[in-house]
Amino acid sequence: MLGVFTAGLLLGGTLSALVLWSASGLTSPLPAGWWAPITVGAALLGVARDAGLLALRLPQNSRQVPQDVLQRDLVRGALQFGFEMGTGVRTYVSASLPYVAALAVLLANDLAVALLTGLGFALGRAATPALRFASGAGEEWDDRLQDRLPLLKVGGGAVLAATLLALALR
Repeated sequence: MLGVFTAGLLLGGTLSALVLWSASGLTSPLPAGWWAPITVGAALLGVARDAGLLALRLPQNSRQVPQDVLQRDLVRGALQFGFEMGTGVRTYVSASLPYVAALAVLLANDLAVALLTGLGFALGRAATPALRFASGAGEEWDDRLQDRLPLLKVGGGAVLAATLLALALR
């Protein structure tokens, strides 16, 4: 079922990427040199938010995909559950990083960037259940993840901010 779930994640991430890329034409009036400073600034705000230095509400649907999706039909349910999580629309996203990535896709107006970002988001979401399953001790793995989640959120945002800054300065 993990493979079906991951396929759903990849489909959902790809769809979201294509929607963002389609909407990116709306940002074309912005001067070309603006996308990098705006995105780097958003990444820095995201790092500050994830570090608890800044209180910002994220625009999101703050609920999980219902568990009954899996109970009706396991294969179709796993695909649907993955798809909904992959879109990032009908699920809770606690970190700022996906929002910064979405902004970067909107401002870059580049199909390859959009698709790679969507696939990266989906694979990032797929990593959690895959690693949990591979650990052989799901409850213990959950506890370790919970302890490290703040560092992972801030670290991921900092890496993205540094990468965007390096791209902007080249």
